[in-house]
Amino acid sequence: MNERRITLAGQEIAFKESEGTGRPVILVHGNSSSARVWNPLLTGAFGERFRVLAIDLPGHGGSAPAEDPETYSLPGYASVLADFAKESGAEDAVIVGWSLGGHIALETASALPEAAGFVIFGTPPVAGPADMGEAFLPNPAVAVGFVAEVDADQARTYAESFLAPGSTVPTDELVEDILATDGAARANLVASLQTGRFTGEVEIVANLKQPIAVLQGDGEQLVSLDYLRRLAIPTLWRGGVQVLPGVGHAPQVEAPEEFANVLTEFITELG
Repeated sequence: MNERRITLAGQEIAFKESEGTGRPVILVHGNSSSARVWNPLLTGAFGERFRVLAIDLPGHGGSAPAEDPETYSLPGYASVLADFAKESGAEDAVIVGWSLGGHIALETASALPEAAGFVIFGTPPVAGPADMGEAFLPNPAVAVGFVAEVDADQARTYAESFLAPGSTVPTDELVEDILATDGAARANLVASLQTGRFTGEVEIVANLKQPIAVLQGDGEQLVSLDYLRRLAIPTLWRGGVQVLPGVGHAPQVEAPEEFANVLTEFITELG
C-alpha cells in the first residue's frame, strides 16, 4: 500500500493506493473518519486484485483543513471527489461510499458519468432535510457527528454506534480519527444539510444509470432498514438491500474479509 498526496483546486488531499492493477475502486470514508478505516481492504486480497484508492476528505485524516467553509458540504466534497477521480485516472471506478461517503458518492454521480457503479452503506438516500427523521434511527450518538467540539467520551460513544451492539472490535482508531477531524467539518456540514444544500438523493437513485449496491449490517444502529427498502431504485443490485450478518454501521471494520467478498461479487458482476 502506498500513501500519497495530491493538490486539487488548492486543496491538499492525502490518499492511499493499493498494489493492485485491476478495475479502479475509490473508497470514501464517513464523517469524522479517515482512509485508514479501509486498510484491511487495501492491504488484503481485494487490494492486491483491484486498484484501490482511499481518499482522506478535507479536514479528515492526513488531508489539510479546508480554507473555504463551503468545502464542508455535500457539493463541496463532491467537487473534491470528482476532481480526485479525474486526476488519478479513475473516472471509470466503482465508487464505494460509507455513511457520509455514500452521500458524497451520490452527490458526485452526475459528474462521473463513466463510473462503473456505486456501492453505498450506512447511507439512506433522502429527498431533503424533512426525510432525515425517517431515514435515521433515533440514536443520540448521531448528534456527535454534527458538533464542532467533541470530547473523548463523546468520541467513544460515536465510535461505538458504528458497530453492532455488543461488538468487541476495538474502537481506538475510530476515536482517534473523530478527535483529529477539523471541528468545522462537522459544524459546517450540518448547517449545509439543514438548509438543503444538496441534490435530492431519492431522485438520484431513481434515475441512476449505473448499477448500485445498497448494503446494511443487521446490527445497524443509525440507519433505518425499513426506510431503505421503501425506496425506488431501478438499478439496485440483486433487486434489494443486501443485509450483512453480524455487523453494524461499519462492516468494513467489523468483518473486512466478508465485506471485501461482497464488493468483489458486485464488481465481478459488472463484467
